[in-house]
Amino acid sequence: MLVSDNREFEPTIISDPEDIAIAGLLGFLAGHKDRPLVFFHDGRPVKPGYHVTEVKAGTFAALDCGANPEAWAEIFIQLWDVDEGDRTHMPAGKFSAIIRKVTEHVDLDPSARLTFEVSDGVRPIALYRAALPRLADGAVHVELSPRPASCKPRDRWLEEERKAKACCEPSAGSQPCCG
Repeated sequence: MLVSDNREFEPTIISDPEDIAIAGLLGFLAGHKDRPLVFFHDGRPVKPGYHVTEVKAGTFAALDCGANPEAWAEIFIQLWDVDEGDRTHMPAGKFSAIIRKVTEHVDLDPSARLTFEVSDGVRPIALYRAALPRLADGAVHVELSPRPASCKPRDRWLEEERKAKACCEPSAGSQPCCG
């Protein structure tokens, strides 16, 4: 569970290298509390008046297309992409405080998959994953990319093939491991 003082927010490695977990995001933001936090989606930044309208956590159990049981934890952060007057982008510290407030009522697994739900209130919600934050133009930038569907048995097979290929490739000054 995430605690309200943010002490345990260390970067967490999760299975998809294109994703960052909530702990990794908040850990980065802790060092940049006063900087504006700007999320980017569909090639553009969120509007300066964006709101965090909902944070929810869930655990899921499923059966994949290969009849394999799957289970995971996921945190959804809903962003309302609106512009309200002359507001600026939310400071990273305010975003962290919102998540900290949520942890007073909801257990958040620090390594849970993080999904952003983004809508302008007119278009349907779109699901995104977050990349590692970076500093640019005096702000914290977080790129959101569409969360793709996948075939988990195929993904596991491809990962095993990648590992086997990496194992069998000779490295400088050593023999291949599967010769």
